[in-house]
Amino acid sequence: MRAVIQRVVDATVTVDGAVSGAIEGGLLVYLGVAKGDGEEQAAWLAAKIAKLRIFKDDEKKMNKAITEIGAGVLVISQFTLLANLRKGNRPSWDDAALPEDAERLYEAFIKEMRSHVDVVEHGVFGAHMDVRYTNDGPVTFVLDI
Repeated sequence: MRAVIQRVVDATVTVDGAVSGAIEGGLLVYLGVAKGDGEEQAAWLAAKIAKLRIFKDDEKKMNKAITEIGAGVLVISQFTLLANLRKGNRPSWDDAALPEDAERLYEAFIKEMRSHVDVVEHGVFGAHMDVRYTNDGPVTFVLDI
């Protein structure tokens, strides 16, 4: 699994003109599922993201986790995170999980994230999504497992 984690002031995902998920502050997580990933990786990744100390404390140091500040998480499925761009000019999707496996693990990740964070919103798996956000910092991390 690969996650791109962004600290945001706000984030919204729209599908076919309707808002699917929105948060006021917190984390925007783009999630890519690779071949061979399983529920164990989804659980580990959700727990790890929930514990990341990437929010400012009173001294302006990154020292607080999302669980400490009461903010939300917006999760977006993004298989393009698994693209291999090294050969040629067209992306290879060989490392991405099959859609049915990826959707199951995307849902498992969301469920696990909800066990750590009160507000978890999400996009629609496989849909064309319009994602809008304001990055806070900017602060962006990439986490591979």
